[in-house]
Amino acid sequence: MKEWRAIARSAVGVGHQKQNIPCQDFGAYSLIAPDVMVGAVSDGAGSAKFSDRGAEIAVETSILLFQKFPKDIYDELLQLTLERAKEIFEHLLKNILKKIEQEAQNLNCDYRELACTLLVFLATPHGMVAMQIGDGFIVARPHDGELQLLFNPDKGEYINETTFVTSSNAIEEMQVQVFDWKPYFICASTDGLENVAIEYKNSKPFNAFFSPLEEYLQETLVPEEEDQYIQDFLNSERLNTRTHDDKTLLLGLLTELTSTLDVPNTTTDEPEIEETEQKQNNKRSFRIKRIINFFLPSSNKTTS
Repeated sequence: MKEWRAIARSAVGVGHQKQNIPCQDFGAYSLIAPDVMVGAVSDGAGSAKFSDRGAEIAVETSILLFQKFPKDIYDELLQLTLERAKEIFEHLLKNILKKIEQEAQNLNCDYRELACTLLVFLATPHGMVAMQIGDGFIVARPHDGELQLLFNPDKGEYINETTFVTSSNAIEEMQVQVFDWKPYFICASTDGLENVAIEYKNSKPFNAFFSPLEEYLQETLVPEEEDQYIQDFLNSERLNTRTHDDKTLLLGLLTELTSTLDVPNTTTDEPEIEETEQKQNNKRSFRIKRIINFFLPSSNKTTS
């Protein structure tokens, strides 16, 4: 039996901190079954007054839609034709727009004030189906395979231009794909991390960026309770020198199901606890240095 280890965290960008603007990113996931995960991330448009609320609505509506499906049909979703998958995501988009328009009425504003991007995926041990509107990225590694960028980020003709769920051409620009390979590691993010994670020239993920994140999930039984590494990384000063935008990471790793009864109980052995915690801190520090070194010119790299 397999299970997904997962975590989703966001951090406000330094640009927004200086302007006293809230984090406009939102990311979340749900384990519909231990081995079935639906995840979504969204980036509110910087120019839209209530885009943080729009991002939250888009993500929560996406997860709720897949949670409503009967639990025995998720693998059948992976047998969908591309056309049928597009129909499902078009249905999702219409639901999101309906909720955004309702919220706009509550806020007494134009619905475009809740503009946001959206990336959604459903993953089982047998495959994935995914959708993307706007920029950001979903990267996944199949079992015994290389990292893959599922979609090219949607960049408009001008700087900082992209498509939002509220755009008139959202359906036309929506990217949808069904993947029949078995996913092992997944990372979804908003555009705040694009520059440090994706090699635009070849549309390839940087292994040096994703490997420490993958190792973190391999070594962390309950990521939601042990999130210091992710928090430290998203708020690190060196990362903030490379991006001023909000940042979101949604990570998933498919592992063998681990019962909490199988976890060794070391609560009565304090010296062992201290040693284990020290080792964990050392590993965390080492992974942060690895991923930070990746951003820096060779002359400025730190050493472990």
